Amino acid sequence: MDNTVLGVLTEKLLKFGLTRQEASIYLCLLRNKELSGYEVSKLTGISRSNVYSALAGLVEEGAAYLLEGETNKYTAVCVADFCKNRIRELEQLGEELVAQVPQMEPNTEGYITISSHKHIMDKIYNMLEHVEYRVYLAMPMQYLESIRTCLKRLISQGKKVVLLLAEPIEPALSGSILYVTGKQDTQLRLIVDSAYVLTGEMTGSDTDSCLYCGQKNFVNVFKESLRNEIKLIELTKGEKREQ
Repeated sequence: MDNTVLGVLTEKLLKFGLTRQEASIYLCLLRNKELSGYEVSKLTGISRSNVYSALAGLVEEGAAYLLEGETNKYTAVCVADFCKNRIRELEQLGEELVAQVPQMEPNTEGYITISSHKHIMDKIYNMLEHVEYRVYLAMPMQYLESIRTCLKRLISQGKKVVLLLAEPIEPALSGSILYVTGKQDTQLRLIVDSAYVLTGEMTGSDTDSCLYCGQKNFVNVFKESLRNEIKLIELTKGEKREQ
């Protein structure tokens, strides 16, 4: 495994709560069946004192097991189990926080800037999670697949899902209404329940930026613009498709 791959894997493990040293040692354990602290230090180049501290941390965090014997050794918990256990723990903690933390009223009057592709996608997921009646969505084709499951769930719940896309999607999203624009662009336009709008640039970059708003006048103007675009598509192309 080359250094580039190790670096990528280390960065991903950091998001699961491991320190950089713990991640390096965890990857070392994964590549070897059982190792003593001395062997880990020799293979990683990390000092023995830091290795033993990190190994204790890995055991506490559920990423490694201690094999007691004449010489204590350590073995890694498989990646799938470690990740599932950590996700399950975070989901439980999340439920407790939602139940215990005072709930804020949604910010509907202001204009909020959402920056970077990752945070924009997070906002899309969150908005789709709270759809009550309908959603209108126009976005670059390459990002649609990542939210297909969310859209299918909405359709199965009887929510109206209207898509404005540059071309038909394969496989078709059964139960949605598709308008084919024929226009390749990088614009995101999302309206949820005629109450909230997310719009802006989507290129997959950290420099992407979108505006989120629940201000009634802005939403109404945005909704009317999208309605006019749909009418134009129907008049010029007849590209409304029940999928």
